[in-house]
Amino acid sequence: MSLKDKITEDMKAAMRAKDTARLGTVRLLLSAMKQKEVDERVELIDADILAIIDKMVKQRRESIAQFEKASRNDLADAEKAEIAVLSAYLPQQLSEAEVGAAVAEAIRESGAAGVKDMGKVMALLKPRLAGKTDMGKVSGLVKAKLAG
Repeated sequence: MSLKDKITEDMKAAMRAKDTARLGTVRLLLSAMKQKEVDERVELIDADILAIIDKMVKQRRESIAQFEKASRNDLADAEKAEIAVLSAYLPQQLSEAEVGAAVAEAIRESGAAGVKDMGKVMALLKPRLAGKTDMGKVSGLVKAKLAG
């Protein structure tokens, strides 16, 4: 079963269970997927869907920070609940050691000599690690390894 089919089935299950919070989040995800399909005139594959989910989770984390800064814990809690629903579709997150090993491997493969070669390394890592870890942290790690 493709990820798209699983998400659609989860929407139907949430409708039957009258789980409005879960249903709302799944509908937002399906809407974002449909928007990308229409805008780019493509049929989404699982990797594309994972990128959309990753982006949505990142947006919610940023919102949580802003809500907590403004002492709006009710809104922050709602965003955290959405992250929990969205995270269920992401693959198992990699450990720090696994990410470090992948970065070292990509640096070796690309023959990167310094920070100027960071783009080559990230180009290798993005398809391998997308959805499995925070790419912002990976970018920082690559930069640190290449600079040091």
